[in-house]
Amino acid sequence: MEFNTQRARQVKPSFQHISPKLVIWIIVAIVAIALVMGSFFVVDQTEQAVVTRFGKYNRTVGPGLQMKIPFGIEKNYNIATQVVNTMSFGYRSTAKNTPLLVSSSVPQESEMLTGDLNIINVEWIVQYKVENPKDWLFNVQKGEITIRDISQSVMNQLVGDLPILSVMTSKRTEMEVEAQNMMQTLFDTYHLGVRVVTVKLQNTVPPAGDVQDAFEDVNKAVQDMNRYINEGKENYNKVIPSAQGEASQLIQQANGYAAERVNNAQGDVARFNSVREEYEKSKDITKTRLYIETMESVINPTDGGSVTLIDKSLANYLPVQMVGGSK
Repeated sequence: MEFNTQRARQVKPSFQHISPKLVIWIIVAIVAIALVMGSFFVVDQTEQAVVTRFGKYNRTVGPGLQMKIPFGIEKNYNIATQVVNTMSFGYRSTAKNTPLLVSSSVPQESEMLTGDLNIINVEWIVQYKVENPKDWLFNVQKGEITIRDISQSVMNQLVGDLPILSVMTSKRTEMEVEAQNMMQTLFDTYHLGVRVVTVKLQNTVPPAGDVQDAFEDVNKAVQDMNRYINEGKENYNKVIPSAQGEASQLIQQANGYAAERVNNAQGDVARFNSVREEYEKSKDITKTRLYIETMESVINPTDGGSVTLIDKSLANYLPVQMVGGSK
């Protein structure tokens, strides 16, 4: 007991040497440090910050060192606006304690009823970005749950309007585009401040078992059919242009032959008209000239030999040697 009393007497004088001004300066320094630390905040390059004053929206600021009123008067909420977020539906990917990526199915999300009353498992992903941080902060309480519910509703609607074979094969791309448009319309209606980057279907298969094997056989048959169609179109594209080229060539040859015959006929008509005009001017001379030209063409041998003229009573004959088309 005496030891404690002596100890207290030794400590008490040490505090008596502390100046009140020093205490004030220490308090001022602490307040200044708190003021400086509470007046600045950093916004990353991939973020935007929403600043509230007394809990009410005040402004949105971009990346860099920003200022705010300290002591809780203004608060900042940094939201990633340049990051593409990915949500998976119908399965979850996990890689905990394993070097490989392992996925587990979520049947309550993937199992859907098609338009022809068949069950199908549909797995897909949705990628989105926060475009308006103010709307994202104030207009939605549980953003990811809201996005998940809207995406499931849209996909169930699209699958329910189509037969199972269309969902598995030909309508996949159309479903992705339509799902993205429908989701974006709903997000804009609710003012979530979210932009859908892409919707991608992963697996669209029937339930496991004999049904899945049968549908896989049908899918292979459809793929073979499309392959044969493409091969037929390829052969068509090879044969048809060649046939069209040959047809064009024959048409051009026929047109040339027709033009030649028309020109020859027109020339014959022109010659006949010229002879006729001369004949009208002098019928006897023209008749004699035509007779002589006709006889020359008859008695003029093409082999260069001789021609013998015999009168009709066979009493006399006259050998005629034609040289150069004249006697």
